[in-house]
Amino acid sequence: MHFSHYVEKQALQSSCDVRQAHIDMPVLNPHGMEDTPYTLIEASAHCDGPCGVYDPASARVAGEAVQSMTKKMLALEYPQVFSSQSMATYMNTMSRYAAIKEEEAQKCKKELLVLWTDFFKPIHLDAHPELHDTFWTAAKLCSACKVEVSAQHAQELMDAIEAIHTMFWSIKGREVPWIRAS
Repeated sequence: MHFSHYVEKQALQSSCDVRQAHIDMPVLNPHGMEDTPYTLIEASAHCDGPCGVYDPASARVAGEAVQSMTKKMLALEYPQVFSSQSMATYMNTMSRYAAIKEEEAQKCKKELLVLWTDFFKPIHLDAHPELHDTFWTAAKLCSACKVEVSAQHAQELMDAIEAIHTMFWSIKGREVPWIRAS
């Protein structure tokens, strides 16, 4: 059976956060005829999946966890009396804090990269020329927070997430206050 190739064109809708694809695809004729007509299929999605949900809140929550674990690690006191039990307790607590901090930093980085690469479009640079630098810095801070125990970097990460929050909601045309859970 002979099929013509399909043509795919992508266009942004006016909201600029949804990609729209128009695909001309051959439709199989149940009777096996060669001259099957084409049907236009329209699909809309902001990324590879059509969930339509973007919000920097998940990055904020992960960033807050990074900052919280960093503060807890810095505040954890080394045992005053050396014993197997006191050292085991200290090491267990510190390793749990570190594991959570690293996991949440990776989660934060993933959430930020999804926003950066899937939600934000080139036209958003007009209103927010600092967009790429802010995201790049935030991603680098996520990495720094995984390998360091730095209250300064954890705060800088939260500041970058707040800037992204502000840009995101500005583009959406909504005033959403920056509210921290902690």
